[in-house]
Amino acid sequence: MFTRNNDAFTWLDYNRRPDEESPLLVMLHGYGSNERDLIMLAPSLDPRLRIVSVRAPQLLAPEMFGWFPIDFTPTGITADHEAAINVADQFTAFLKKMIATLQPAGNKAFLMGFSQGAVMSYMTAFRNPELLHGVAALSGQLPDSRPDAEAMPEGLANIPFLVQHGEFDDVLPIAKGRESEAWLKDKVSDLTYREYPMAHQTDHASIELLRSWLSERIDRALS
Repeated sequence: MFTRNNDAFTWLDYNRRPDEESPLLVMLHGYGSNERDLIMLAPSLDPRLRIVSVRAPQLLAPEMFGWFPIDFTPTGITADHEAAINVADQFTAFLKKMIATLQPAGNKAFLMGFSQGAVMSYMTAFRNPELLHGVAALSGQLPDSRPDAEAMPEGLANIPFLVQHGEFDDVLPIAKGRESEAWLKDKVSDLTYREYPMAHQTDHASIELLRSWLSERIDRALS
């Protein structure tokens, strides 16, 4: 596992098959975390994957980063929408360069985001579906800048989505996960939605489904 960086982002590169073309999974952590969080799941996932875990650009405190500014208010979390769009543009440029450099199987990537990282994953899929094999959105929510029915990007309907959420999530309530399922179910052809008796986190059952879901979609992407 190696730490790498460029002008925009720092990331960890986890590759168990360095001499072979590998499917690429890009991990996006949640608000207040860092690139070392989700990468801990790497040994539990399909060994064919090359995994890149990206550090968000906004420094909040030592070893704590965010993708865009948010505020915790009595009525819920509010976001800086302009900043979110700007960082989504930066991440898209980074992802394009990563795909061009690594040349992963299919010349596309899987995205896996937790919490604010899930929002970033949704934004990337809604803006540039041609870059993706699939999206796993864990304990997240839809971005406000989602496309309307008349502006759905070509190719979005064919991207597989896995949406997972905790029933006892006290950061992003379960209603956020259910809203994502309701919005996606008539817009994409491959949607898997699961709720778990957990808080704002992953657990063994959710990770097991993530592993099997990725393996099945890798098989399809490589067939």
